[in-house]
Amino acid sequence: MTVHDLPVATRQTFSVVGKSVKRSDTLEKVTGSAVYAGDIILPGMLHGKIKRCEIAHARIKAIDTSKALALKGVKAVLTHENVPRVLHYGSPHPRSASVTRDQYILDDRVRYWGEGVAAVAAVSEEIAEEALGLIEVEYEPLPAVFTVEDALKPGAPALHDNGLDENNVLPPVIVERGDIEQGFAEADLVLEGEYELGRPTAAYMEPNICVTQWDGNGKLTIWSSTQTAFMVRGALAEVLGVPLNKVRVVVDHMGGGFGAKQDLFQHEFLAALLARETARPVRMEFSRKETFFGGRSRHPGKIWLKQGFTRDGRITARQARVVFNSGAYGSHSPGVTNVGTAAMTSLYRCDNVHLEGRAIYTNTPIAGAFRGYGVVQTYYAIDLQVDEAAEKLGFDPAEFKLKNAVREGDIAPSNHPIVGHGLEDCIRRGMAESDWHTARKAPKGDGVKRRGWGIGCEMHGSSAYPGIKEQGNAIVKMNEDGTVTLLTGTAGLGTGAHTALSQIVAEELGVPFEDIAVVQGDTDVVPWDIGAFASHTTYMGGRAAQIAAADVRRQVLAHAAPMLDAAPEDLTIVDGLIMRTDGSNRSIPLGEAVAPQRGMPAIQLVGVGTYTPTKSYSFGAHFVEVEVDTETGEVAVLQVIPVHEIGKIIHPVAAAGQIEGGIQQGIGHTLSEDYVIDLTNGRSLNPSFVDYKMPLSMDMPPIRTIILETAPDPGGPWGAKGVGEDPIIAIGPAIANAIHDAIGVRFRHYPITPENVLDALRAKSKEA
Repeated sequence: MTVHDLPVATRQTFSVVGKSVKRSDTLEKVTGSAVYAGDIILPGMLHGKIKRCEIAHARIKAIDTSKALALKGVKAVLTHENVPRVLHYGSPHPRSASVTRDQYILDDRVRYWGEGVAAVAAVSEEIAEEALGLIEVEYEPLPAVFTVEDALKPGAPALHDNGLDENNVLPPVIVERGDIEQGFAEADLVLEGEYELGRPTAAYMEPNICVTQWDGNGKLTIWSSTQTAFMVRGALAEVLGVPLNKVRVVVDHMGGGFGAKQDLFQHEFLAALLARETARPVRMEFSRKETFFGGRSRHPGKIWLKQGFTRDGRITARQARVVFNSGAYGSHSPGVTNVGTAAMTSLYRCDNVHLEGRAIYTNTPIAGAFRGYGVVQTYYAIDLQVDEAAEKLGFDPAEFKLKNAVREGDIAPSNHPIVGHGLEDCIRRGMAESDWHTARKAPKGDGVKRRGWGIGCEMHGSSAYPGIKEQGNAIVKMNEDGTVTLLTGTAGLGTGAHTALSQIVAEELGVPFEDIAVVQGDTDVVPWDIGAFASHTTYMGGRAAQIAAADVRRQVLAHAAPMLDAAPEDLTIVDGLIMRTDGSNRSIPLGEAVAPQRGMPAIQLVGVGTYTPTKSYSFGAHFVEVEVDTETGEVAVLQVIPVHEIGKIIHPVAAAGQIEGGIQQGIGHTLSEDYVIDLTNGRSLNPSFVDYKMPLSMDMPPIRTIILETAPDPGGPWGAKGVGEDPIIAIGPAIANAIHDAIGVRFRHYPITPENVLDALRAKSKEA
């Protein structure tokens, strides 16, 4: 159930915005006609496969492809010896400090178990797979490090020779505010603890896949499942040595990404090279195991956190060391470390902070962008420790968090002042909806099963600013019958983003939602877009679309003014009808006004919108009830009451879907999901959905979603803000805090497995 709450003081009249209109892609998806990258079949298409190493760290002494090339049906084989040796950015933001540039397409050195060492193109997948087994590779094993502790030891093997001051350490992050020593001197209570973070993976349903084709004029077209089509275009053009107008990237529909498909992967480069080598189209698709080996996980790591508190509940100091495991390559590690570390300045007010963040290379699979982008990890630590402080100081945890919640005018992690009191509103509403005080005082249960309630809070920016200087672009064209076409580069990840953008354009123009068509996903056609990430699609892409629509609206009214004997400013458009606002009831249908007149051609009505945002923050508080079986250690989430403040809601059902989907992912990484690496040899131990345990639909608890609009942001369309990443952040600490309420044990890690629960209960029993 979703409750849509809007204070009367901010209520406006909207005809399309705020309505759960039918998604514009519904018919395609329910009929199966929606085209994904994997649906592309081209004449003469070859199938590509990647040979992956089974050693965590080694040099390639020799590689023999002769037997593979001799196999009937094999058309090409690539190794490090015959691909461009250009360092590329594994992530799509080459000029941003958020990413590294440390990876070759193929190298003479492998740095993690499962890294690609060669690629084959053949007439069938079966032949390509057989050819991989015929490629002979001789390795010179090198010492490997699988934990950050080992990677930081004196004399540890350096994974990269990239001029860093300290081997295996990516550029550190230092954030300071106030006087940390004075802050601890003022404290009556000082808490410190270490929090350990698992390695959940994005587990999108559609695997990484692309189809590549070169035409006779030397132009590459690539159909790819990516969140960042223009960034793929840029990286391919650079590495392949061709201009941008010789690379076309097409992304129609996607089967999920959750941030992890922001990177560029080996298969995109290799498929393009194989297609050029063979002069035939090439299709490359990851197996499910390869999405684990060659995909991206969340950053595992450890956080040491120390905070000072006064008896009356004020936080005086916050000191932290954040250490993330980057895996074998940097990918988004600098950005994740920067965002996650800076986030610790906020959420709960504290004037004195000293924070250090580092990401460390290890011989493990690559960690990259994943929904929550560093904030999942750091807010988990803060929220758990603040909950612990409330208990020790004799405060109710929700009251304590309300007392310390950031509010209007406080400085956000981006160094911008916060707008509104969104976090306070979320906490208060959640306390009321859950009947918090009564629920907390209820009996915990007798005997085996124990119940408890917990609260977790979050805030998240609706853009990647200031780490990345983003820009949204849109083009709106009005046709000669009054219908409208929106051209946008924003990617559709399956969230209904283009429906929301259509609603924004329809609202701004005053036309029915059904009159808006969207053209997207083709870099040759649509305006440049940085990609779908950082919860900014509606906030930034929607604002650009609104600006473009407003430009068209201005042109239309100027064109229609003589027809209605009125000044443009005295006209409006309502439901496709241009009318005077003076009460004269004079009007003209929009289609008639813009149609060709007396044999004259139609006027060109085109609007262009460009929007460069700063920073906007959404807020959330999750209230969770759990039941812990003290005999089996199993934790069941019984109900979740998420309260989110996201500014003006464009599509309520879609917003609720984002919140509920994020909760499902968050329950998974808190209780069961962990991509496990053997720390003796670096091998992946559970790279499949058989052994990687995600909650399914039947595992989901009742969720009563409440959406507030109490702190609209002036930067978004009608005050809209982002929601995509928020819900995965607050659910984890809410569950962990509820477990403590149920059984009196605090866990400072995720996932919290049944074995962990039983071990903790045994230890608690021995201490009693």
